[in-house]
Amino acid sequence: MINAILVFNNHGKPRLVRFYQHLAEEVQQQIIRETFHLVLKRDDHICNFLECGRGASGLHPPPPPPETLHLCLCLCSLFGGSDYKLIYRHYATLYFVFCVDSSESELGILDLIQVFVETLDKCFENVCELDLIFHMDKVHHILQEVVIGGMVLETNMNEIVAQVEAQSKLEKAEGGLSAAPSRAVSAVKNINLPEIPRNINIGDINIKVPNLSQFM
Repeated sequence: MINAILVFNNHGKPRLVRFYQHLAEEVQQQIIRETFHLVLKRDDHICNFLECGRGASGLHPPPPPPETLHLCLCLCSLFGGSDYKLIYRHYATLYFVFCVDSSESELGILDLIQVFVETLDKCFENVCELDLIFHMDKVHHILQEVVIGGMVLETNMNEIVAQVEAQSKLEKAEGGLSAAPSRAVSAVKNINLPEIPRNINIGDINIKVPNLSQFM
């Protein structure tokens, strides 16, 4: 199961945060900080996953370096267990980090991160960090097409993009319908009606016609 998906920049500023288990806000913030410090300390030539506890085989993996051991133990305690792995990729100014349990394949998650990033790149046409800041709703929607409830939903990029485009068309159509009443009022206001006489005299009877423009 995927327990959390974190995206932050080279300075540790979170750009996308999604937890799939209930955790207090302060615990989430601490997990983000500890995760950032863990991946930041790793060289580019080191493998892209880090085991923070007991491995899938039931045997203890080799302990992490002393400078990161405390952070690993702290991260496990925050998630409430010892069966966690960090799998990440570094693209330009952004780290994409998946925190998963031992049931997930490291290589499978690495491929999933690649699919997610390529989908973002296709939807935003050369995605950058600013897209994650100013189009947060769309980014979350794309993520929901890939992972939902901590389980992988779709790995085919073409299917994901098709669903996102269909949702965008639906939102545009709904936006047009919601704007219809205001357009109708505007059209009525712009109708050039013939001038209506203000007073009508019928014999000794004088009828005063109200000014209809004040009701428009």
